[in-house]
Amino acid sequence: MQKLEKTIFGFKNTFTGTLTANEMKQWLNESKKQLESSKGKFQVLIDMRGLDPLVPEAQAVLEEGQKIFKLMGMERSCVILDRLSITLQFKRITKKTDIIAFERFIDASKQPDWMEKAMLWLTKGEEPAK
Repeated sequence: MQKLEKTIFGFKNTFTGTLTANEMKQWLNESKKQLESSKGKFQVLIDMRGLDPLVPEAQAVLEEGQKIFKLMGMERSCVILDRLSITLQFKRITKKTDIIAFERFIDASKQPDWMEKAMLWLTKGEEPAK
């Protein structure tokens, strides 16, 4: 499942389960529409708890989406993860799309206060404590 929501700080993306390249393309199309109507800088929360590793075709769509979010004004993002395989995969993608400098990762399986930490990063730029 993929879901994009507009929030007070910008956007929340939720990705869970097994996502196909077509589902990721639907997310990308929806994201483009939402971003076109967005004005100025924004932050993004990405909830990937329960996401299965993405196939290469879905990864490519995610990479394109990250580039578009950056281009359209994303200042900071925070990724919530709970699986090592997804953490490694997403960090690799983030480096490839050059958004690593303003993206933070929180392991929800080890940090029950992940939402509080994420919101401090997104809204105030405070580094999430480990």
